Amino acid sequence: MSISQILIKGGIIMIPIALCSVIAVTILVERMLALRKIRINTGNFVLKVKNLLLMNRVDEALLMCRETPGPIAAITKAGLLKHKHPREEIKDAIEGAAKAEVFHLERNLGILGTIAAITPLIGFLGTVTGMIKAFMQVQSLGGQVDASVLAGGIWEALITTAAGLAVGIPALIFYNWLQAKVEFHVFEMQESSNELMDVLLDKEKKDEYRNHA
Repeated sequence: MSISQILIKGGIIMIPIALCSVIAVTILVERMLALRKIRINTGNFVLKVKNLLLMNRVDEALLMCRETPGPIAAITKAGLLKHKHPREEIKDAIEGAAKAEVFHLERNLGILGTIAAITPLIGFLGTVTGMIKAFMQVQSLGGQVDASVLAGGIWEALITTAAGLAVGIPALIFYNWLQAKVEFHVFEMQESSNELMDVLLDKEKKDEYRNHA
């Protein structure tokens, strides 16, 4: 018996399981490509921005932020655009940009996590309904049924549980892996925003000193 024939034996419950698998794979590929696209050398980028700010070349730093993909460049740009404003306004701009970037980083991860959780349950539901049908058949035959027939009904019912686990387990693994990637980006954002705040505040103090001098 081929794999396709075995899957067909699982019945109508196999349709939502198959749909969940397609959605999970789509989200995984999309998130992997999105995270790869924004991958940069954070330390090198932050160092260049700091050097430009120390030389009072804010426009060049802004241009570099616009040309650099990813959340680090986005929150840095938000802070630089407010570099002449008070500390609280700079902080609010950075925090607002950070929240927006975290939202983009976590896009569709909730769906992937839901698929990881519900797919095994859908498979178990298919097994329960399949077992009910198998024992209803036994009852309709007055208990006079061959053991092989009953066994056949049981293994067909168990197909959905196996399929649900086959989709749910990898989905959970990749969900946790992607979540760890997002948390790493969030950590980098926090570190870089703190460094940016320190540089901007230092620059502000120097500018005030020059103005008073």
